Amino acid sequence: MKLTEKKLGRTEIYRGRIIDMFVDDVELENGAKAKREVVSHPGGVSIAALTDQNELLFVRQYRYPYAQVVLETPAGKLERGEDPLEAGKREQKEETGTTAEQYLSLGKLYPTPGYCDEIIHLYACRVTGFGETHFDEDEFLEVERIPLDKAVEMVMNNEIADAKTQVLILKTARLVAEGKL
Repeated sequence: MKLTEKKLGRTEIYRGRIIDMFVDDVELENGAKAKREVVSHPGGVSIAALTDQNELLFVRQYRYPYAQVVLETPAGKLERGEDPLEAGKREQKEETGTTAEQYLSLGKLYPTPGYCDEIIHLYACRVTGFGETHFDEDEFLEVERIPLDKAVEMVMNNEIADAKTQVLILKTARLVAEGKL
């Protein structure tokens, strides 16, 4: 098996500020035809910002699709073609007021591969500078520090629902335990 699909055509359904939506006609490897609904997103970035006391910085913000406040690591949307690390540094500074001298790439995450092409780039850092936050005009956040061990416990107790945040917490904890961060 090749496990591939050939795109035969694309119909644009919606073009927005954050996402675009399409319906693609595809040919499966057995020759059958199918349709694929695709949400196109420019991608995102999230940072596990760790203090010298092994506290992770989080933001709490209202997330409209879930109609609730969500606890997350600092994150943001990429502009098409934007460097993910530079965007991550910007988001970390805007949302938490912090900076770091070194960043470690923790890879990328496909949050919803069944219908969306979004890729979230993940980084970790040790915070070296503290300053003022600079939220976007439509952004209302609360910054919170949580000890890394407590954050891991919160993931394991299903108290943190955000996927990128779960992955960053667990990867960061592993790297700290191994003396790599």
